[in-house]
Amino acid sequence: MADIDSTMAEIGWLDRLSSRDTPLHRIDPRVKLLTTLAFIVVVLSYGKYQLAPLMPLAIYPAVLIALGDVPLKFVVRKLLIVSPFAIFVGLFNPLLDRQTMLTIGSLEISGGWVSYASILIRFVLTVSATLALVAGTGIHNVCRGMEQLGVPSVFTVQVLMLYRYLFVLVNEGVGMSRARALRSVGNRGMGLRACGAMLGSLVLRTLDRAQRVHTAMCCRGFDGHVRTIETLRLGVRDVAFLTGWLGVLAMLRAFDLAGLLGAAATGAGR
Repeated sequence: MADIDSTMAEIGWLDRLSSRDTPLHRIDPRVKLLTTLAFIVVVLSYGKYQLAPLMPLAIYPAVLIALGDVPLKFVVRKLLIVSPFAIFVGLFNPLLDRQTMLTIGSLEISGGWVSYASILIRFVLTVSATLALVAGTGIHNVCRGMEQLGVPSVFTVQVLMLYRYLFVLVNEGVGMSRARALRSVGNRGMGLRACGAMLGSLVLRTLDRAQRVHTAMCCRGFDGHVRTIETLRLGVRDVAFLTGWLGVLAMLRAFDLAGLLGAAATGAGR
């Protein structure tokens, strides 16, 4: 019961973050989408054994989080929730790639561990940037920006509906959980058979609610497109944001900033 309520609160918290007025919120969604896409492409363009060049790229999600006033605890909590996917993706790398790549004192580090660390770093960079984008834009503006950039409307509408009616599904689950708790003290009677019955009932209630929602939308003129009154217009601030970050990302990709700083620090130490 408490888990369902906390999940509902987490989803609503993301909506509250996206409705605020910060410097990041005032930037055109298309600009933020293009910049974040360029950032992800740059992150994925590095080789699997390149760790140091990835570090300076953390500046992009850090700036987005600062501009959007996104709570760092929120980002870290979401990263921890989805981290098992990244952890299991490269779990067998150390076993498959045992060639020594680094030697620190008497410790030999294989290429598998280096590539595994690369996967985890890429995961943190890309997911944190995406979370900051959604929290500083809102799923509605993200979908609208994608549609105006040429993404098929059938995809953007599906994403928008999936997100919006997730609230409906969670509400149905909350109602059923409360009804069960009132009819059975605590967790008594919550066996496998009871869980199966509740899930089956939830599926049937969800299908019935979906049919009623679709009928209501059709009665209001829904034809497969989500239309808004507000129009998106590029301003000087948006162009400056896009060109500035594209320049920074190109510079970071062209030059190994971490290597240059390390060489400068080593030279200064001598």
